[in-house]
Amino acid sequence: MMKNIDAWLNTVTMYRLTVYVLIGLLAAAAGLSAARIMGLDPFALLFTAGFLVAACWASNALLARVFGVPANVESSYITALILALIVQPLAGYADLPALALLAVLAMASKYVVAPFRRHIFNPVALAAVLWGLMLDREPTWWLAALPMLPFVTVGGLLIVRKMRREAMAATFIAAAVAITLVLSVAAGNDVFSALGQTVIESPLLFFAFFILTEPVTLPPTRPLQIIYGALTGILFAPELHIGQLAFTPESAMLVGNLFSYAVSAKKKLVLKLARKEHIGADVWDFIFAVDRPLSFVPGQYMEWTLGHPDPDSRGNRRYFTMASSPTELEVRVGVKIPERPSSYKRAMLEMEAGTTMVAGQLAGDFTIPRDAGQPLVFIAGGIGITPFRSIVHDLLDRKERRTLTLLYSNRHADEIAYTDVFERASREIGLRTIYTLTGAAHAPAGWAGSLGRIDAALIRAEIPDYAGRMFYLSGPNAMVEGFERTLLDMGVSPSRIRKDFFPGFA
Repeated sequence: MMKNIDAWLNTVTMYRLTVYVLIGLLAAAAGLSAARIMGLDPFALLFTAGFLVAACWASNALLARVFGVPANVESSYITALILALIVQPLAGYADLPALALLAVLAMASKYVVAPFRRHIFNPVALAAVLWGLMLDREPTWWLAALPMLPFVTVGGLLIVRKMRREAMAATFIAAAVAITLVLSVAAGNDVFSALGQTVIESPLLFFAFFILTEPVTLPPTRPLQIIYGALTGILFAPELHIGQLAFTPESAMLVGNLFSYAVSAKKKLVLKLARKEHIGADVWDFIFAVDRPLSFVPGQYMEWTLGHPDPDSRGNRRYFTMASSPTELEVRVGVKIPERPSSYKRAMLEMEAGTTMVAGQLAGDFTIPRDAGQPLVFIAGGIGITPFRSIVHDLLDRKERRTLTLLYSNRHADEIAYTDVFERASREIGLRTIYTLTGAAHAPAGWAGSLGRIDAALIRAEIPDYAGRMFYLSGPNAMVEGFERTLLDMGVSPSRIRKDFFPGFA
């Protein structure tokens, strides 16, 4: 079942999935209210949601034009739908100015409170806090009602599965529950009542799945995300008071955002295309010139925004791993352009020198250990070769030798990319590269590499000491999962397997 769910999740972007789930939650709430299971007016609820969507969309479009950046339409929809789920539906038309202000505050936070084009705070949380200060209004978090719990749980689990943020969300929930238990016992309160208040009667799960996971304000690496989840979970706990100060869910989020900002890259980059190169059958390199080397760890990714007319359902944002090394005076991303590309990739292919893209949200843990004595294996399928080009080029630049083998699989020989870098690395730092094509029918005359898929037999033949190696897997999600199953069946410990993943892949 999980395999089928993952297969479906791989067909939709992270942002579009979030929109779908939020719409589903609103529909569920309207249906429950119409059936008198919840005490909301379904028409007021849907009107409030529609008004907030329109107000956020208009504010976002205007602010994007003023600040001269591409408008992320899906982001405005997500913000509006979350607001509709946490504020009380309007009681009359007199509430419309307050709702409009809430929408404007949320959208403005992405542009005004955004030094170096990187916004610091979760827009929903900041807007809610400012709304309370300006109008003495607060979110009611009405969706934290028992009838909504199954819908929030199922939809939220899809979100965290898509983003691979299960550990962070679980840490947040565990921290909130743990601090509630400790404080309840210390105060002599009924523990079960306190737990019910935290888990069922508060927006704990919705917060963990939909607010905490907001991608732009996340810390860049998994360990920092775990700390972020723990910190925010502790502050979220309803039982926690610091003197006379009691945190609301939104104020707890703002403190977490400050931590995230402190440990993250501080700015987005506006990069101009220097050139594009056709490096494989359907693979292109997009190369951007920079004044000085970009600071990142080889193997990390960034979110790339490309404004273009009439974006399709996949939107105007993608996550791409850098193919360049941190020492190069250019930023390079390798992109597979299928025969029928999305509007985004079609716009990329049409880019000319001087076209700008916005790059931000540097993140990722797909990085090699500092211990140069640790033997490594890279396994790549298709365009999954890009992080390995970055890592290997960096090793070349630093003249660092490693015990390193690359297994690189493609369907056709003309899909193989970056052979110049890998051949140079074989001469200078001892890299072993095994190219394999998935079938004999795809092999050109004189093919000297391997044939067949990367399987246990190939790994055992080429890497007899595989049990002591660290494995790095990169490629389409289904292929990476297949590589992982093969290694686990061979007895490789899960702690020795690293997978390249960036949210929003579709």
